[in-house]
Amino acid sequence: MSIEKQLEKRSKSTCELCAATDNLAVYTVAPAIQESEKDSIYICQTCSSQINNPETMDANHWRCLNDSMWSTVPAVQVVAWRMLNRLKSEGWPQDLLDMLYLDEETKIWAEATGEGVDQDDVVKHIDSNGAVLQAGDTVVLIKDLNVKGGGFTAKRGTAVRNISLVHDNAEQIEGKGSGQHIVILTQFVKKN
Repeated sequence: MSIEKQLEKRSKSTCELCAATDNLAVYTVAPAIQESEKDSIYICQTCSSQINNPETMDANHWRCLNDSMWSTVPAVQVVAWRMLNRLKSEGWPQDLLDMLYLDEETKIWAEATGEGVDQDDVVKHIDSNGAVLQAGDTVVLIKDLNVKGGGFTAKRGTAVRNISLVHDNAEQIEGKGSGQHIVILTQFVKKN
């Protein structure tokens, strides 16, 4: 049986988000890239176009999530959570988000695209010049640094390649200096 037929059967030939019955199609929920029953939902053209083009969203259309967010299908729950997060400035979606429960695996899937993550909560690692550092970058020390517990001084101009970020501290990165794994304060490096 094709995926579309499986989803049509699961949804009883209605949109799994708004219950419309016309112009239905398979929608694969990101970050999945291949259609499968587990990673896809069966939705109408209206829902699909508004998901893909947020600037065309009609907040009132999405009041349907009041019902569909209770679906037992994880892919439907993920899309409902993402759409409620997009709309939370409207007021009413926040109430629904407060009631919506996602198990840990589904919550990770819902957050995988960055939807609903408050940008103020994201830890950003910034070098001495204000450039954003990312894991794998190469940085250069801008002053001599005494390495505590290492028994050496990392000299100014030393390149530290393939850095990793300390996820809970925006002021620290990790890398290899003089053959040892060290923690470095971001204020003493510049991105190479």
